[in-house]
Amino acid sequence: MNRLFSFFQDRHAGLGSILLLAIVLMVVMPLVFDIYRLNLAGRYLTYAFVALGLVLCWGYGGILSLGQGIFFGIGGYAMAMFLKIEASDPESTSIQTTPGIPDFMDWNRITELPWFWVPFNSLTFTIIAVLVLPAAFAFLIGFAMFKRRVSGVYFAIITQALAVVLTILIIGQQGYTGGINGITDLRTLMGWDIRDDSARYLLYYLNAVLLIGCLLIGRWVLNCKYGRILTALRDKEERVRFSGYDVANFKVFIFCLAAFISGIGGAMFTLQVGFMSPSFIGIVPSIEFVIFAAVGGRLSLVGGVYGALLVSFAKTMFAEAYPQLWQFLIGAVFILVVLVLPYGLASIYGRFGHRMRTPFERWLGDRKARSSASSGGFQEPLQEKRP
Repeated sequence: MNRLFSFFQDRHAGLGSILLLAIVLMVVMPLVFDIYRLNLAGRYLTYAFVALGLVLCWGYGGILSLGQGIFFGIGGYAMAMFLKIEASDPESTSIQTTPGIPDFMDWNRITELPWFWVPFNSLTFTIIAVLVLPAAFAFLIGFAMFKRRVSGVYFAIITQALAVVLTILIIGQQGYTGGINGITDLRTLMGWDIRDDSARYLLYYLNAVLLIGCLLIGRWVLNCKYGRILTALRDKEERVRFSGYDVANFKVFIFCLAAFISGIGGAMFTLQVGFMSPSFIGIVPSIEFVIFAAVGGRLSLVGGVYGALLVSFAKTMFAEAYPQLWQFLIGAVFILVVLVLPYGLASIYGRFGHRMRTPFERWLGDRKARSSASSGGFQEPLQEKRP
């Protein structure tokens, strides 16, 4: 019975924080922000997918990846390829030398759609690619690294190097990828104008719903047996290995799950903003994603979302107010948070959350205490007998 109350209390607190975040995202922000700020918030929410994946991968799995921009970019480019094919119909590209193909291909004298672009004529295939390709690429990286027990700073450097390689590859293959400019001028999704204000509202809500869904998936993973083993693996990897578990398989799974979630964020970014470029794949965005998770709290799923929103909004406000100094201000904020709150902003609740408990949570805590006392877990001190 004690375990039941403990589990329900922890689970209730986690779902409560997710519910509060859902209210903030789907009620408060649409009422407070105008369409411009709400569109910015939607863009920042796409970063929160990557921060959430990093909380799972780094905070609970102990796997620091400095190349999460890879998976964000793969998901984004997959969606951008579908949208670009739709925007390149023969009527819209009639002035090109070869109508019916993306404009950057025509500029580079490519006369037909490359074979790996052809499947992206289908929205169904595109959605599957957004979900599968990032996870598949993460599986290749993770299987090759973790089976050889590559971890720690070495794994972080390798993922960072892979982000640089992929960026160079995309820029170098300009005729197939759009090069440094990326894939731009994305206007419609199945004939639906994604640049319209009503479309931006709908995309924002879709973004929020998908993010809440990913939070619930992450919460479920951490609450099951796998989550407990993952935490033990982070703290004492050798002890888990000697207990008979295949440590590499656990690491591969959580790394793939983080990539899966990041790919969804990349696809939503393309829909929200209307373009995708290699500038969101390299070292700088990947490090920014780590900052989001660190500031929000690398041991808190919801904290990663708040970190992405707060840091991104702070970056925008600083850039508007102090165009020459905003990078230093963002760096100062990050240093301050790390020095004062090593576990991010989420640790504030850990310190003072007991003062903000709801009556229902207090009831659960009291019920747990009474159950523990009745089962012998707590005993009143014996009164001294006087002669």
